[in-house]
Amino acid sequence: MMETQKMDDSVNVFGEPLDTCSDSPLTGFFRDGCCNTSDQDRGSHTVCVEASQEFLEFSRQRGNDLSTPRPEFSFPGVKPGDRWCLCAARWLEAHQRGMAPRVYLTRTHQRALEIVPLELLREYAVDLN
Repeated sequence: MMETQKMDDSVNVFGEPLDTCSDSPLTGFFRDGCCNTSDQDRGSHTVCVEASQEFLEFSRQRGNDLSTPRPEFSFPGVKPGDRWCLCAARWLEAHQRGMAPRVYLTRTHQRALEIVPLELLREYAVDLN
């Protein structure tokens, strides 16, 4: 049922098919491994990042502890080096505070561009030649 509620095709910031962000840990608003989104995704979990210790600590301080395992939710916790679908506004906030993690553009959903300019994401791209 959630599949039919997705607003956009699964396309990345380049308008190409969206690559999987992470299956381990399983990420995404729909927990499908991709940074897919819909109107139900109020946080716009659309930016695929490579978690850093610095960012994980920043996120914890902002009230979103991504590193602590939560077995009751089948959540192993995010570790430095893991890929994770992050809320676009949280990524932008982290950037403004000098804590933004690196980004996988081919794995980042095009709707992230409603919040973060592509030029800014490119500065943090892991997957650009």
